[in-house]
Amino acid sequence: MARGWQSSLQRWLDAGLMDATAAGRIRAYEKDHEAEQGMHWPVVLAWVFGGILLGAGTLLFVAAHWENLSPAERFSLVLLMVGVFHLGGAFLHQRAAALARVLHAVGTVTLGAGIFLAGQIFHLQEHWPGGVMLWALGAWLAWALLHDWAQAALAAILTPIWIAGEWIVATEYYRGHNLVLAAGLTLLSLIYFSARTKEKDSTLRRALMWLGGLSLIPHALYLAVQQARWWWGRENTIPIELTIVGWVVALGLPLALGNMLRERFAWRNLYLAGWVILLGTTTRVAGDSLFAYAWKELGPYLLGGLLSVGLVWWGLEEARRERINMGFVGFGLTVLLFYFSSVMDKLGRSGSLISLGALFLVLGWSLHRARRHLMARLEAAEKEAAP
Repeated sequence: MARGWQSSLQRWLDAGLMDATAAGRIRAYEKDHEAEQGMHWPVVLAWVFGGILLGAGTLLFVAAHWENLSPAERFSLVLLMVGVFHLGGAFLHQRAAALARVLHAVGTVTLGAGIFLAGQIFHLQEHWPGGVMLWALGAWLAWALLHDWAQAALAAILTPIWIAGEWIVATEYYRGHNLVLAAGLTLLSLIYFSARTKEKDSTLRRALMWLGGLSLIPHALYLAVQQARWWWGRENTIPIELTIVGWVVALGLPLALGNMLRERFAWRNLYLAGWVILLGTTTRVAGDSLFAYAWKELGPYLLGGLLSVGLVWWGLEEARRERINMGFVGFGLTVLLFYFSSVMDKLGRSGSLISLGALFLVLGWSLHRARRHLMARLEAAEKEAAP
């Protein structure tokens, strides 16, 4: 039963939806199966860090003995490194499912090292996105066999890295190639972040939400600072055919994923795509007109505030606290960036420090008060909607 089942059970009893006998059987069942429903966070934390340290230690061991091994021994060690974790996970699948999940995840992580080490052993042609593609394919195959959210999360990380790598290699001699990459990654972060809905939720969707939430702000900042500059002799623009393919992939694949995740509400993802496109134009607008200057100087901050307000509204509508929190974080960050870039350099040293301190105090108090008010509204709406 979901978290907080005791309060729900008592509410159903008070409403006369069940009798005391049925409630007693439910309490007895939940008590007997409490150990199977989850683990305490220290255990989860220990297993996560244990998996990370185990993988890192294995890679360090291989690196320390690599020069002293023959090609046959190197390849055998690579196969053993990749296979032993998955074999251990298969052995523990019925005995300790959570620990088996950790071992399978470590096995998929070491698969990447194995792929690139095998390429070095056999002196294969260097094309690093191809290695990432095989790594992502391994994660997808593991997810298809295990139906494990950790494998799907790894695939959700590796697949965009592969596609981004192919784009970087294909456009490395052209200027302005990072705009398409930044736009695609930003939109994908928004799609990941909105994976959880009122109707559908799961461990995988929570993992996607965390991936999107952690990457959204860095990707949005990366998109906002793109410039049409010439770097290292890149004087040619991207061919129109390659540009079309890049934008279709950058916008089309995240929107297709959003359609699968959100189904009948997928049309709202078009607003996210529009926001990404507008943010990308803030550094590309040409001309010396007042509008062009204002859009380049103020456009990123206006769009940042717009997205923040939109996330808060979206979180209230779909009862998603993480979107409300992200909206407040984004709004506060937008105000601070505007202050540092457009206000602070116009004040003296003491005046800038005083105004910065006042800004932190006022902004923190205002955001805290507004968030507390909105959370109270959200909790009241959830209680009214509860049976």
